[in-house]
Amino acid sequence: MSNFLIPAAYAQSAGGAGGGSSLMSFLPFVAVFAIMYFLLIRPQQKQQKQLKAELKALRRGDRIVTAGGVVGIVQRAKEDSEEVEVEIAPNVRVMVLRGTISTVLTSTAKPANDTATAKK
Repeated sequence: MSNFLIPAAYAQSAGGAGGGSSLMSFLPFVAVFAIMYFLLIRPQQKQQKQLKAELKALRRGDRIVTAGGVVGIVQRAKEDSEEVEVEIAPNVRVMVLRGTISTVLTSTAKPANDTATAKK
């Protein structure tokens, strides 16, 4: 019976070719992580930075979408406040938190110059 187990013991201890093979077996994991970083993580971080900048620069007249899917127009936004007043229907205004705004659809980069259009 003991002769039956001896070849298994030799087979288990015969491995270990050297330190180079462990590095080569670890290399695919590093490559997969690098690919995941450049294809998924990095673009998502850029989108988050862009949304954060857009939320900081919210102005009256910007069209937004909340996390719940409600589309509205910003009526009042203060830079130091987390609340934004949004009109979701004619004469229906609600207060939403900046963190719940998921998309800024249109942004008014410059304030509208109403007096210039009235003169024409």
